[in-house]
Amino acid sequence: MDALAEGDPGAVHPAPEREPTMPSLADILLQPGKRPAIVSECETLLDEEVSSKGGLTGLAVKAAFKMVKAVKPGIVRESVDGLLDDFVRRMEPFYTQWSASGGSVGLAAYFIGRSGEIADALLGVTDERAARAKNATLRKAYESLRPQGRKHVQEAIPRVARMVERNQA
Repeated sequence: MDALAEGDPGAVHPAPEREPTMPSLADILLQPGKRPAIVSECETLLDEEVSSKGGLTGLAVKAAFKMVKAVKPGIVRESVDGLLDDFVRRMEPFYTQWSASGGSVGLAAYFIGRSGEIADALLGVTDERAARAKNATLRKAYESLRPQGRKHVQEAIPRVARMVERNQA
């Protein structure tokens, strides 16, 4: 009788094949040793996104970004590092949905298709921080820029998705 025969208590059965589980977005982006590189990539992403802005709104965004960086050097890196965990937590459900779908469509395409939802999720983080801000001037400045925020964050989603894709490997 065959050693692999069903019902044979001594039979050796191969382990069932399991689908490899995809790491979570937090596993990809929040690894302690990788965090400084991720923060640097996010800084570059912001610089590229701001540089790509055109028209009068683009001039205003570029001027404001330049002024903030001049007034407090290192603020962008500090802010990215301080917001990264919350941003990843807000993006995790979208990444999980994409992963659960089997990745039949690329991550960038999936994120772009949900860019409004993702923008709202990310802006929820900054909205909460602004609401808690003790500095009324900063809070007012944020509130004046916020209406355009969704559009700008949506435009950044392809770069965000590509950054995640680069770090999946």
